[in-house]
Amino acid sequence: MATITLSIPEEIKIQMEKFEWLNWSAIAREAFQRRIKQLQILNKLEKDFKNSKLSDKECLELGKQLKDSMCQELRDKTQSRS
Repeated sequence: MATITLSIPEEIKIQMEKFEWLNWSAIAREAFQRRIKQLQILNKLEKDFKNSKLSDKECLELGKQLKDSMCQELRDKTQSRS
C-alpha cells in the first residue's frame, strides 16, 4: 500500500486529537474513495451527455429526480436493517 503525507491546519489537528480513538487513515481513505467514485460518475455523465440536446433546466430536473431516487433507496436500505 502506498503512503501519503497530508498537511492540515493546526485547528483541525487539535480537533482530531479529541477523537484519537478514530482511525483517521481509514477515514481519509474512505473520503478519497468517495471522491474518486464521484469523479468517475461525473466523467461518465459528461461523456454520455456530451452531445445532449437537454436544456439546463431539464438537466437540473433530472438531477433532482436522481437525488430523490437515491435518497429513497438509502432510506429503504436503512429501514430494512432495523
